[in-house]
Amino acid sequence: FGVYWSRSRSAPEYPMEALFTSTAVVALAEIGDKTQLLAILLAARFGRPVPIILGILVATLANHALAALLGASAAAFLDSPVFRYAIGLSFVAMAAWTLVPDKFDDDEAPKPRFGAFLTTLVAFFLVEMGDKTQVATIALGAQYQNVVAVTAGTTLGMMIANVPAIFLGNELLKRVDLAKVRMVAAALFLVIGLWVLAQTAGWLG
Repeated sequence: FGVYWSRSRSAPEYPMEALFTSTAVVALAEIGDKTQLLAILLAARFGRPVPIILGILVATLANHALAALLGASAAAFLDSPVFRYAIGLSFVAMAAWTLVPDKFDDDEAPKPRFGAFLTTLVAFFLVEMGDKTQVATIALGAQYQNVVAVTAGTTLGMMIANVPAIFLGNELLKRVDLAKVRMVAAALFLVIGLWVLAQTAGWLG
C-alpha cells in the first residue's frame, strides 16, 4: 500500500483529509443503506452484537481495501485529465444515487448456518459488492490514491453508522430523518465531485 501512498500529490500532503472525507462520506451514505438494514436484521436474528460488529469490521476492511486498491491502481495507470473528469463525474453520479432509498427484502437475508460472526462476515462482504459505499470507496481511492487512509476512513464510517443500528435497531431509523441524511450525503458527494472537476479544469489555480 505504501506505493500508492506516495504516487499522489494529495496523499502525502493530506492523508488526514483522505481519512476524514472518507469517514464522513461513508457514514452518511450508509445510513438507511441496505447493509445497515442487514446489520439490524442480523442483530435481531442472533441477539449477539459483539460477533456481528466484528463480522462487519472484518468484512468491511477486506471489501473496502480491495475497492480502494482498485481505485488507486486505476488512478496510477490512468492519470490523465480525462480520468480526473471521470472521477469527478462519478462523485456527481454518487450524489444522485444516494438520494434513492435502499430496500432489503427478507429473501435476501442470509441463512444463519455458521454462527453470528461468520454469517455476518460472508453476508456483509457479498452484499457490499456493488453497493454505493463500495463504489464510493473506489472513487475515493482514485481521488486520494491512498489505500490505507481511504480504507481506514470508509471502514470507520461504516462502523459509525452500523454499531448504533445493531444496538438500537429499527428505533434508530424511526428517529433519524433518512431523507435529510440522504440529502446531506448527496450534497457532500456533489461538492467533492464539483471540486475535482474544477481542480482538473484549472479553475482552482
